[in-house]
Amino acid sequence: MNPPTPISLLERLRRPSDADAWARFVHLYTPLLYQWARRAGLQEADAADLVQDVFTALIRELPGFRYDPDRGFHRWLRSVLLNKWRDRLRRRPVPRPAGDDPALVERAAPDDLAGWIDDDFRAHLVRRALQVMQTDFQPATWKACWEVVVEGRTAADVAAELGLSVGAVYAAKFRVLGRLRQELIGLLD
Repeated sequence: MNPPTPISLLERLRRPSDADAWARFVHLYTPLLYQWARRAGLQEADAADLVQDVFTALIRELPGFRYDPDRGFHRWLRSVLLNKWRDRLRRRPVPRPAGDDPALVERAAPDDLAGWIDDDFRAHLVRRALQVMQTDFQPATWKACWEVVVEGRTAADVAAELGLSVGAVYAAKFRVLGRLRQELIGLLD
């Protein structure tokens, strides 16, 4: 049985008791949320705490979440993370530096935080989906697709190396990329 598509995963997350769905979601998104938190300037422990705050909020919010293709899931997830990050900043006392320069006192998010979150989200999600999917394919199927798509090799060269027909290499590419598209439906918006 194929794992559920991301839209069905989001539907399953509406039930906080669905441990399998939450385990898959946490496995897929923890590294990305942690990376975003670190890029926001947090130390390792603070970044891990922020990720926990985000997951705590998601447990409360996802049961009522309605996927909106115009807004997109990753934008919503980014908003949750940024709001939790801002909450943490508001709760932390701001040390007053010596001098009267108000710019030294202001604590704001890096200007490009939202922009690189979008880019990182897409790259991370594709990488994680590929990692999760790899075990669902025969090694030769996976390698054939990888060599053609990622390494840029010709189907004929890959076919000769793997002892496959050129048609089998194209079929492998089609199956793996089709599955990747299925896994990412609604999440890369």
